[in-house]
Amino acid sequence: MAASEAAAATAAPAEGSVIAIHSLDEWSIQIDEANSAKKLVVIDFTASWCPPCRMMAPIFADMAKKTPNAVFLKVDVDEMKTIAEQFAVEAMPTFLFMKEGDVKDRVVGAMKEDLANKLQLLITQ
Repeated sequence: MAASEAAAATAAPAEGSVIAIHSLDEWSIQIDEANSAKKLVVIDFTASWCPPCRMMAPIFADMAKKTPNAVFLKVDVDEMKTIAEQFAVEAMPTFLFMKEGDVKDRVVGAMKEDLANKLQLLITQ
């Protein structure tokens, strides 16, 4: 088995869960798989020191459970600065919605109603 296949096998998450990204390889695998499946990707850019991020974590996890046909990723901005910079994330939490490699929308701040509304709108497109 090739290294990328092994990484993909270990990266395969349970549907309805939030996948924490700890490497650029994990990021690439998850984004490529979601793009291939034409799934909506919802990314939580977070930080361990951020109280609003901690408040939103269980809400984000609940959304993941209720929306198994989307991919939910969690990116710690301190651990994965490259990804945060790529998407110009400057405030936490920032939630990004992507589909087929394109950013469709974002929510900046602990705005659970906005997050839920945009998720419902984008999941049907």
